[in-house]
Amino acid sequence: GYFDFQKLISDSRFVVTDSGGIQEETTFCRIPCVTIRENTERPITIEIGTNYLVGRDLPAIINSVENPKEGQVPEKWDGYTSERVIEILSN
Repeated sequence: GYFDFQKLISDSRFVVTDSGGIQEETTFCRIPCVTIRENTERPITIEIGTNYLVGRDLPAIINSVENPKEGQVPEKWDGYTSERVIEILSN
């Protein structure tokens, strides 16, 4: 299930995907991600995260695997979103 998949991600040196959700998961876990698509709904994973958007360009795929990004987790991806929502709704 989900936790088994999270373990696979966290134990990986990098992940190659075409999934938008995986781009977020790898960024949160600080695992380099190579996305084999031409676009993404998650541009923040490229801008400050660990994600390369390479399409189907084989040299770019190889380069991104050999030179992984050392990104950061976006500011509010800290695991406390629900607490912030509750705080806003209760005021």
